[in-house]
Amino acid sequence: MRPTLIAKPTPTQAVEGPAYLPQGSECDLFEQTHAAQLPLLLKGPTGCGKTRLVEHMAARLGRPLITVSGHDDLGAADLTGRFLIEGGDTRWLDGPLTRAVREGAIFYLDEVVEARKDITVVLHPLADDRRVLPLDRNGELIKAAPGFMLVLSYNPGYQHLLKGLKPSTRQRFVALSLNYPTPELEQRIVQLESGCSAAVAEQLVRLAQALRRLTEHDLEETASTRLLVMAARLHQRGMALPAAAHAAILEALSDDGPTVAALVEVQSAVLGA
Repeated sequence: MRPTLIAKPTPTQAVEGPAYLPQGSECDLFEQTHAAQLPLLLKGPTGCGKTRLVEHMAARLGRPLITVSGHDDLGAADLTGRFLIEGGDTRWLDGPLTRAVREGAIFYLDEVVEARKDITVVLHPLADDRRVLPLDRNGELIKAAPGFMLVLSYNPGYQHLLKGLKPSTRQRFVALSLNYPTPELEQRIVQLESGCSAAVAEQLVRLAQALRRLTEHDLEETASTRLLVMAARLHQRGMALPAAAHAAILEALSDDGPTVAALVEVQSAVLGA
């Protein structure tokens, strides 16, 4: 596990950080949640802008950001830390969550439902009025430094009975639902992130809209804004738009041959051959 650490911006850096075009009042909600020392839960489909929102707000608030992606092997010790043996001596090494609590950073756990269930033991005391992190392994109880914020995210549409978020966890958080942007906003995002023309962005967004309307194919995920940006970047490098969309969007949505063939028909109707 290699968490991402984004340092606090210096006075010469842009305080707005990574570009983010709001869908609504999510930036204001994030800012007020941070000011109230409350945890935040972001809900929404893959590639709709959850991570970009957190990165943007960390820079806007002037806080360090530590990001960890949830996965099946991620447990409490990976977040809090562990003892290491070096040259016959034993020393404690803080995990990414412990560092965030000590430093007053924003800690972002992406796709929390993918992690092991034992992480709730360390998250719950940080997500209520205590704002403390108990380290059972070394007997330390850490009070969250000023500025610390706990942010979790997950995709409610991509989970099953064994990977849902427990009500006892969900009800500790201020919750914010995000979805794919409106077509007009999504076109602006694709242009901003890729440097493509308005016409190319409009075509890709029309393709995404058509793919998102599909109901007869069993797709785990649909075309995300992230995939549109990837296709636009390939096109900017000289690849024909249909070929770029096929590689970056269609092939990313399914490994099933007949399903991909059906997606190709949709793309041909929107972008041409």
